Amino acid sequence: MTCLSRSAFVPMVCLLFASCNKPDPPSAAPPQPVVDQAGAVHFPPDSPQLSRIKVEAVTMKRIALDQVIAPGKIEANPNRISRVTLPVAGRILRVMVGIGDAVAQGQPLLTVESPDVGAANSAYRQAQARLGEAKAQLLKAESDQARIQDLFAGRAVAQKEVVNAQATLAQAKADVEQAQAASDEAVKRLQIFNLKPGDPAQEVIVRAPLPGKVLEIAVAAGEYRTDTSAPLMTIADLSTVFMAADVPESVIRLFETGEEVTIRLGAYPGEVLEGKVVQIADTVDAATRTIRVRAQLANPTGRFRPDMFGEIQHDENFQTVPIVPAGAVIQSDMRSLVFRERSQGVFQPVTVTFGRQIDGTVPITSGLKAGDRVVVDGAMLLRGSR
Repeated sequence: MTCLSRSAFVPMVCLLFASCNKPDPPSAAPPQPVVDQAGAVHFPPDSPQLSRIKVEAVTMKRIALDQVIAPGKIEANPNRISRVTLPVAGRILRVMVGIGDAVAQGQPLLTVESPDVGAANSAYRQAQARLGEAKAQLLKAESDQARIQDLFAGRAVAQKEVVNAQATLAQAKADVEQAQAASDEAVKRLQIFNLKPGDPAQEVIVRAPLPGKVLEIAVAAGEYRTDTSAPLMTIADLSTVFMAADVPESVIRLFETGEEVTIRLGAYPGEVLEGKVVQIADTVDAATRTIRVRAQLANPTGRFRPDMFGEIQHDENFQTVPIVPAGAVIQSDMRSLVFRERSQGVFQPVTVTFGRQIDGTVPITSGLKAGDRVVVDGAMLLRGSR
C-alpha cells in the first residue's frame, strides 16, 4: 500500500511542475497604422499612438512674402552731435560734467580763465567811450549848424560858413556811426565769451549747445589750452538715433526715403521696432557691393545706444496665408510635407512651400487653405509609418 502511494505521487508532482514551467501564450500586438494608395496614414481608433499626435487648425495671417533683411548698427544722429571747443585760449578752471551725464541746453560744462577776456572788456569800454565822445561832437555840430543857419538868414555870416557847418555835421554823424559799429563789435566779442557788457568777470563759462549726453571728454582742470579748434567734449542728443544698414545693391530698388521699416536689435530679442528711412547713400561700396541705408528710430528713454547691433527689414507683397508651427513641416524626398487631418485618425501628406520662419512659425504659400487641420506635434510618427 505504501509502495503504491509513493509510485502514484511521483507522476503527479512531475505534472504539477510541468504545468508551472509552461510559457504564457503571446499577448495580442497593438494595432498598427495602415498606408493607403494615396499615401494617407490610417490609425485604428484604439491606437495608443493617436494620443501622441497633436492636431490644430491652421491660422490665417497677413504677412509680407518678400522681405529684405540687412544687418546694421545704431548710430547717433549726425545732425544732433556737438563737439565742444574753447571760445578762447586759457586755463581750464573747472570741468562740471562727466562721461554719460545728461545735460540740458545752456548748462555750464566748464570754466576757462583767459587774458583775452580782460582785453575784450577793455576794448568794449574804449568803444563805449569813443561812442560817447562822437555823440557829443554830433550834438555840438548840430547846434553850430543851426546857429550859423540863423545868422545866415539874418545876413550876419557868409554862405561859406553855412557850408562849413554842414560839412562838420556830416563828419560828426559819420564818426558816430563808426563808433557805434566798433561798440557793436566789442559786444559781439563779449557774447562769444558768454559775457555781458560791463561784466567784470575774468572767467568764461562754456555751455552745452544742445541737450543730450556727454559721450567723450578730452580735457581736465588745470590744463592750459591754446588750440581753440580741438574738441574738448562730445555731446549727442540721443532722443532719436539712426539704424544704419548695408543693403545689397541688387535689392536697393525696394527701399524708398520716407518708408516705414522694421528694426530688431540683439540687445532686445523678440522686440519689433518701427523706423523711417531718412537717407539712402548715393554711392556703392565697391568691396561689398552694398549701399548704406539709414532709418531714424525714436529713442525717448535712451535705451538704444550707438554701436548696438541689429537688423533692418523691408517688407512687401503682403498676402493672407496659412501659418503653422515650424515643427509641423518635415522634409521628405527633397520636398516639404505637412500632414493634414482628412478625418478622425486619417492623415494625408501634403506637399507645401513656405516662407521665412518668424518667431517659431512659418507661412505656407501653397498646399494649405483656411480651415485645414494639420499635425503640429508628432509628425515624425506619421513619417515613420509611410
